[in-house]
Amino acid sequence: MANPDMLKEIFRLQADLNLRIGVDTANMPAEKKTEWILNYCRALSQETAELTDSVPWKWWAKYQTFDKQNARVEVVDLFHFLVSLAQVLDMTADDVYQAYVQKNKVNIKRQDDGYTAKNADDSKHIGADKE
Repeated sequence: MANPDMLKEIFRLQADLNLRIGVDTANMPAEKKTEWILNYCRALSQETAELTDSVPWKWWAKYQTFDKQNARVEVVDLFHFLVSLAQVLDMTADDVYQAYVQKNKVNIKRQDDGYTAKNADDSKHIGADKE
């Protein structure tokens, strides 16, 4: 594999890791998906808290220092769970890329327009089911 598609490789590696720990996101029954979406959302929240703890956020404490190395590890942990969440939602690396590109265009347009009002309809087309 001379120049692998890195995002596809990450998705493959995550699927393998999930299988190793007993979670088959590719063949998950519909009735289990809600449970695993919540599991991954909770894990993302916890990893976000761990990332926050890498930054000296306690303005009253003088002993804190920024732990850049740990912050980087926590970002990767977040990515593990985010990829798993995408997989539970039947998203491939290509799906995530396409949705990202589409949403990025929406975000740029919002900024260009001043983003003065919420438009719930401007993103409804993004990442729509392929079925």
